[in-house]
Amino acid sequence: MDLIISVKPFSVLDVGSGFGKYGVLCREYLELWDGREEYKFLRRIDGVEVFENYITPLHKYIYNNMYTENIINLVNNLDYSYDLVLLIDVLEHFSKEEGILLLNNLFKKNKGILVSTPKKPSPQQDVFGNAFEIHKSLWKKEELSTLGKHYFIRDNISHIVYITREQHSLNNLISRLKILKRSRNSSLVKSLKSTKNSIVKSLKKKLSSIPLIVRVYRKFKRN
Repeated sequence: MDLIISVKPFSVLDVGSGFGKYGVLCREYLELWDGREEYKFLRRIDGVEVFENYITPLHKYIYNNMYTENIINLVNNLDYSYDLVLLIDVLEHFSKEEGILLLNNLFKKNKGILVSTPKKPSPQQDVFGNAFEIHKSLWKKEELSTLGKHYFIRDNISHIVYITREQHSLNNLISRLKILKRSRNSSLVKSLKSTKNSIVKSLKKKLSSIPLIVRVYRKFKRN
C-alpha cells in the first residue's frame, strides 16, 4: 500500500477486483487516512470483475462503478483516464500476447499501472468454477522493465512494479516513497528512545529497592 499511497491517485481502476480487497484498502488509505477526518468518498475507484459470482453488495458500496466485461474487450471502451490502474495477480491469467496488448492499451489513456504477478505461478486451473482463474503465463522482471519507466518493490514471491510512460510521475513517486520511509524511520527512532527511557527508568526503580545495590552505589558515589 505504500506505493499506492505515494502515487496519490484521485482515480483508480482495480482490474480483477475479486472479492474487493484492494478496493477496500484504497478507500481506507486514500480516503479515511488523508487528513480530512471525514467519512466521505471523494476519489473515483472503479472495479473490473468478469466473474459475476464474486460481486457482492460490498463491491457496490466500495466502487463507483463495477464493470463485468473482460478487460481485454473493455479497455478501449472506457471513457475515463485513471491516475492508477491496479493489475494485482492479473497478468498471469492472460497469455503473454494478451497481457502485452492489454498493457499497451491501458497506457493509451492512463498515467500509471501497478503490476503484481508471481515469480513462479502455480499450475492453477479454474477455481470456484471460474475459468478466468487459470494461470496462463509467467512474467520475468526483464519483460516488465521494457514496458515503460518503472520502479520495483523487492519481494520474494512476486514481481511488484509501478510502470508509467511519464518521467515526472516516476520521479514524484520515488520522492514520496523516500519521504514516507524517512518519516517512518524517524517515528521508529522516537519510539525506540521512548522505550529505552522507560526501561531504564523501570530498571533504576527496581535496583533502588535492593539494599545491597543501594550501599554499593552510595559507596561508589562518595569515592
